[in-house]
Amino acid sequence: MSCSSTRKTEAPNSKHQITNKFQIPNSNHVTLNVYDLLGREVAVLVNERKAAGIFEISFDAASLSSGVYFSLLTDGRSVCMTKMLLIH
Repeated sequence: MSCSSTRKTEAPNSKHQITNKFQIPNSNHVTLNVYDLLGREVAVLVNERKAAGIFEISFDAASLSSGVYFSLLTDGRSVCMTKMLLIH
């Protein structure tokens, strides 16, 4: 399993869009959650069964304060965490 986070600013209204890309090698239940620096869950982006493949999930981070956040991806077998720095 692999994962990454990127910030896209392609459109005028996507200033706060964060895109998480990940690859799942086998069909399994997948969760993708976002946590703040204190470990509080601030967003649930995925909580469902996914087939094997490459996925891209975007979310609007405009409601979040500037700071450090972590996305945690689990697929039942492995865990992948990425650090995100959000500056408004």
